[in-house]
Amino acid sequence: MTDRIEKEVRLKAPPAEVWKALANAETFGQWFGVALQGQQFKVGSPTRGHITYPGYEHLKFDVQVERIEQEHLLAFRWHPYAVDPAVDYSQEPTTHVVFQLQELADGTLLRVVESGFEKIPAARRDEAFKMNSNGWNEQMKNIQKYLKG
Repeated sequence: MTDRIEKEVRLKAPPAEVWKALANAETFGQWFGVALQGQQFKVGSPTRGHITYPGYEHLKFDVQVERIEQEHLLAFRWHPYAVDPAVDYSQEPTTHVVFQLQELADGTLLRVVESGFEKIPAARRDEAFKMNSNGWNEQMKNIQKYLKG
């Protein structure tokens, strides 16, 4: 077990295009699978919507944006793998998700790091880590498909 998940994907799109897909809440929702119409990512503000990914439509996406650095970094906190609608996760610690962009000669390297799993209650820590790790694999594919390359 580790405290952090690290994933990256090389995208054949310039940083400005990747940034728009990432930092615009509505376009983020399109590739991530969450309904965020009419919302914006703003530091210090929550962003909430319903998951649209098949099989998870009963779940809510709820993040607290912590940091935005134009065309470079987006960071938020959330409750990892909070999938049981009968459980109130609000008193649990959150994990920290950071997306970083790095310009490459032929596009952009997008890196995501989610950390803080060691603070998640032991009863669900391993499953949350495993499921989010698998989820980030899929999300890296999703943004790649969204940007068509």
